[in-house]
Order: sequence, then structure tokens, then C-alpha cells
Amino acid sequence: MATKTYLDFEKPIIELENKITELKSIGDVIDISEEIKELEKKIDELRLDIYKNLTRWQRVQIARHPERPQTLDYIENIFDDFIELHGDRYYRDDPAVVGGIALFNKQSLVIIGHQKGRNTKSNLYRNFGMANPEGYRKAHRLMLLAEKFKKPVVTFLDTPGAFPGLEAEEHGQAEAIAKNLHLMSRLKVPIIVIIIGEGASGGAIGIGIGDRILMLENAWYSVISPESCSSILWRSWDYKEQAAEALQLTATDLKKQGIIDEIIPEPIGGAHKNHPAMFKILKDILAKELQKLINTNPDKLVRKRREKFYKMGVWSEK
Repeated sequence: MATKTYLDFEKPIIELENKITELKSIGDVIDISEEIKELEKKIDELRLDIYKNLTRWQRVQIARHPERPQTLDYIENIFDDFIELHGDRYYRDDPAVVGGIALFNKQSLVIIGHQKGRNTKSNLYRNFGMANPEGYRKAHRLMLLAEKFKKPVVTFLDTPGAFPGLEAEEHGQAEAIAKNLHLMSRLKVPIIVIIIGEGASGGAIGIGIGDRILMLENAWYSVISPESCSSILWRSWDYKEQAAEALQLTATDLKKQGIIDEIIPEPIGGAHKNHPAMFKILKDILAKELQKLINTNPDKLVRKRREKFYKMGVWSEK
């Protein structure tokens, strides 16, 4: 059995679960089923209390949980007949971005998303979900394909940022992201963006322009990570919790600011605690969102999408 990963603020839950394990080990000698039921009830109540009062930094930690569902998990469990397409037709394929064609409730569409790994080997292969320019050019190619065949686009955001290496810059990282922003602002098919984990900086926005921006309850989305913000402002990572508070990067914050459209609720304990429940929640919401957009006039779709992003941000002039 795989070892469970617990976060620091979940320690009280661990203690109760350890007690249940101890009791079960002597369960063959005496009947302790009532005691176990009582402890399980306490765990449920404690988990509910903890997850109702999370800080912004704690939500960042949940978004990075190694057992959290990733793009390929959602594709496998929500969509049918997925055919992955590879390569940017310029240089190479980028495993940090996955994409292809699939069916959703018998509707064919194009899916694009960041993909992290589950262990050291797969994280190295996926570059920890940090895309190179080839990944964004692959996404660009797939979006043009979607427009050509009039298929909706669904993107999944989950990245600590675009890869900042020298080779990525030499291959045109900024230009690749900018071209995607330009294309997505005028693409004449519906685009639904779903932030499932981390949504950091240009790495996220590179596939993040859409008609509807949905965000999981415990995901985060910001121009910079709390650690990087802390290192810039305080020259140390020790102030990451204060940075997370200042950045206002949670789904609740961004809904208030008009950056996202809807918050997708997660099972108690986070998406990583109950994958099947999370898949069902997202599938139901995605079906409703697609239905709203599917028959919209393409020109109206583009106009409203642009207006949506033009309105973002607050400023004053003197």
C-alpha cells in the first residue's frame, strides 16, 4: 500500500488515525467497533473544521500535494477516447504539456494541460510541470486545430511557472507565451480554463485565456509564487506565509476580484482525499459550462472574451 502524505496542519488527524490502527490490531481479542466508530466520527469533524479555516499558505500546500489529481488523471476519468498529439512541428515534443482530442458527453473537443510527475523519475521527465517554448507551441498548434474543425478547447492549469532555463530563453519562451495569448484572445471556438493546482505567472497564463475561468477550491493562481515573492521583498523564503496573504491568490480572493468566474468545490480534505468524487464534481460543472457556450456566435464569443480581460485590474489616474 502506498504511504499517505500528510501536511503539517493535518497532524491532529494523524494522531487519531494512528489510534484507530492500534485499536484494529487488537480487534480480534475484544469488540472495539464502537470505539473505532467514535474516533472515525471525530476525524471527520476535525477534518471539516481544519478545512473550513485554511490560511492562504495552507491552500498553496494543498495545491502542491503529491497525491492531488493531475491533468492526465482528469482526462482519463472525465473524457472518452483521448488521443494524445505530440510535438510542436518546429523542434520537439514537451512532456510538461499534454494535449489531444477527446470526447466529452459525445462532444469532441481539444484538451491541453500542464502535466507534473508523481515521483522523481516522472518529475524529471515532465520537468516538474514547467513547460519549455515547445510546450506552448504545441498548445498553439492544437488550438489552431480546434478552430479549424470547430471544436471547443478545455485547458488545465497546474504549473509552478514556465521553465526559466537558458535553453528555454534561447528558444523563445516569451514569444511562445505571447503568441498563445494573442491566439486565445481571438480564437473563434469556446475556451474553458480550469485551474486544478498551481497557476504561476506566465507559465499558467500561456494557456489561460478563456471564456470561462474555473478554479478548484484549493488551487492558487498568481503572478508569482509566495516563495519567490518572499525572496524579492524580504531576501528570504522565510516570509512565504506573509507573501501568500499579500498576494491574495486563492479562489475566493480571485472570484471577488473578477479574475475567475467560478469556484469548483473539492471533497472535504482536498481533491487528493477522494479522486472519484472530485472527478464527478468537475465533470458535472464542465458539462454545464460547455452547454452555456457551445451555440454562441463565434464573433460574440471573441468580443465577450476580450471585454472580460479588458476589465481586469483597478487603477486610478491623477
